[in-house]
Amino acid sequence: MNKRLNVFIPAAGLGERLRPITYRIPKPLLHILGKSVLGLVLEKVIALCPDSIAINLHYKGERIKDYINGSPFKDKLKFFHEDPILGTGGALKNAEGLLCDGTLLVHNSDIISDIDLKALLDFHYSSRNMATLAVHDYPCFNNVVIDETGCFKGIDSLSKNQNVKAFTGIAVYEPEFLRFLPSGISSVVDAWIKAIDAGYKIGTMDVTGCCWTDIGSPAAYASAVIDALRAGGETVYIHPSAKECANIELDGYISIEAGCVFSEGSSLRNCIVLQGSRTDKKDYENCIIGPDFEIRLSESEMLGTADNNRLILIGTGGSDRKYYRVRKGDSTHVFVKYGKDDPDFKRHIEYTRFFRRHDIPVPELIDVNIDDMTALFEDLGDVSLYSWLKWLRDSGQIEKIYRKVIDIAVLIHTAATQNVSECRCLQERIFDYEHFRWESDYFIERFIKPIKRITIEDMPELDEEFHRLALKADSYQKTIIHRDFQSQNIMIAKGDVPRVIDYQGARIGPPAYDIASMLWDPYFRLSGDMRERLLEYYVNQIENMLNEKDLIESLLLCRIQRHMQALGAYGFLSLVKGKKYFLKHIPEGLRLLKENSILLKEKYPMLHKLIAGL
Repeated sequence: MNKRLNVFIPAAGLGERLRPITYRIPKPLLHILGKSVLGLVLEKVIALCPDSIAINLHYKGERIKDYINGSPFKDKLKFFHEDPILGTGGALKNAEGLLCDGTLLVHNSDIISDIDLKALLDFHYSSRNMATLAVHDYPCFNNVVIDETGCFKGIDSLSKNQNVKAFTGIAVYEPEFLRFLPSGISSVVDAWIKAIDAGYKIGTMDVTGCCWTDIGSPAAYASAVIDALRAGGETVYIHPSAKECANIELDGYISIEAGCVFSEGSSLRNCIVLQGSRTDKKDYENCIIGPDFEIRLSESEMLGTADNNRLILIGTGGSDRKYYRVRKGDSTHVFVKYGKDDPDFKRHIEYTRFFRRHDIPVPELIDVNIDDMTALFEDLGDVSLYSWLKWLRDSGQIEKIYRKVIDIAVLIHTAATQNVSECRCLQERIFDYEHFRWESDYFIERFIKPIKRITIEDMPELDEEFHRLALKADSYQKTIIHRDFQSQNIMIAKGDVPRVIDYQGARIGPPAYDIASMLWDPYFRLSGDMRERLLEYYVNQIENMLNEKDLIESLLLCRIQRHMQALGAYGFLSLVKGKKYFLKHIPEGLRLLKENSILLKEKYPMLHKLIAGL
């Protein structure tokens, strides 16, 4: 079988269902988090090292051609202009001269998926099909009838007694298939039927379970953008060229593309702002904002949830518990569901009541069901400090918000600690020698071995250093600590008011651990000068309440411990829990660990040697 590979990308369509967006932007050039859909498709197919790539053009064809000619793909593509549009079959026939000398992969230009194209090709080559269609179970599009051998039988969306799947817009053909296409306007489906009538196999490969979406309608496009944010563990994307983002209010899922300008006083919640757009001074919610238009969607359309589903899944963190936003009348709350016998549930409830009694700004507990392991909390919105920092803030704004966050740490370390006798659950949870040793073991087992693939055999010197490090860290003065006091666990309300979440892991431990978590946070790099000023601010706030010498001395050890724990968590969450987006935080976490290990290399030489070699 011919192993020469050609690729065809249909891109001539009018994009009628996407109007008014496509009056301004051709569908293939719509952006998802800074990259055009066409660019994402090209990245996927070029990874297969094809011999040639063809693309058909009609509607706003010159815009698409200009984009490709200004991209890294320009030397790989050949254009086929159509006037009139020739349809899904006629487009292939029109490019037959380029496509007829090898296996042909067709990939629609409006499809975003994680379908393994190499696996599809391998399946096709081994099947000896004339064509292989990538299909999946997608109820609203299911109309491809498949027989018991996995071959295409026809198109029928009505019969419930047949195996019916949806075509993904991705298929592989042998060049002989092109002879079933007439010149002029035609449908590729008619050619499938002609081929099977002539005795050839039009097979299918079921890719059900893969992530897939088209961007054929505003709701589908919005859902694709939100899915891309979620897949990256983010709620906010802002292109670096967007202007004046610091002077607007953002909440929910936000995507702001290149060249956007915002009026001061604009407010956006669950919004996608297309390239080159401008906002007015008003509130926007659940909409796509274009250069001269606004498309309003329901929240369920925007976030890709069913209309009758009151619960909208929120949160991108690493825990197994589920958080949902639930509407009650005109207000919203957060509904939390814990797994059976999860001990964090009881702590979450008790800590909430305790912290609120002592003015720690945690969400109000509205209702709790002990038997179902569920609770209803005040809704703090979707803006974490982590996402707030993406809005092109100046250094003065950043330092001001961090001082407010440090004020919360001071309250936890002093006022709450002085009343810890009121919370037995907290009294019993000590961040002690055993816990510090657990962190170093976690670092080895979840990061060093599986991520860096370094085998730690018999290294008694390293074990002895971990022992001394834990012993020393455990020797310092202890207070209540949050234990995961980083930017993703601080929510920012309107008026830049910080509130604390994810505090059910709180313990009695060295307060420097919280300061290390916040000021040496892999999620956001503070400048050295600002970090020093913020540390000084904290020290001045807790003066006469904590031993300053112990605090400063313990800070370096807590930084080492915290970075080991964080890297272990990134390894565990990405490899075991499948949350691959945590991998992107490893470089900064590792940089911080290396930076701090240099300062301790005299006392802990084996640990420094291990870290320096990573």
